[in-house]
Amino acid sequence: MTLSKIIHAILYVHPPHTLLVHFPIALISAGLFFVLLALILKKDILEQIAFADLALAAVSTLVAGIAGIRDNLVFYNGLAANHVTKIALASILFVLVSATVIIRWKNPDLFHASQKWLYVAAYFVSFAIVTVLGFLGGVIVFGT
Repeated sequence: MTLSKIIHAILYVHPPHTLLVHFPIALISAGLFFVLLALILKKDILEQIAFADLALAAVSTLVAGIAGIRDNLVFYNGLAANHVTKIALASILFVLVSATVIIRWKNPDLFHASQKWLYVAAYFVSFAIVTVLGFLGGVIVFGT
């Protein structure tokens, strides 16, 4: 198989969004897991891992979102089920995750500050949004 056939298969036979979307799902889920472990075990390293997961999730959310918009246009003629809702939720997710990462990056002691609970809540809300997005994606792939 030639390189051009592989690239064609990746971009035009199988929607790349279905592969890329698993990164923000996994990273946000792992981030929540590690921030909860950090709370329970009182280990700063676990919170730092959660923060790194969330930082990577911000980037992967943007990449998956762009791929989703492209795949909607290429594979579904702009008419994928729930595409407006998915774009809105993905945008909210990107803003929430990015804002959380920036705030935490500018305040490395946030996990020990009185606003810790807002920081942890952002992980829960991000996880809830990515869960709904995953369900809506399943509707597109598997039907209602």
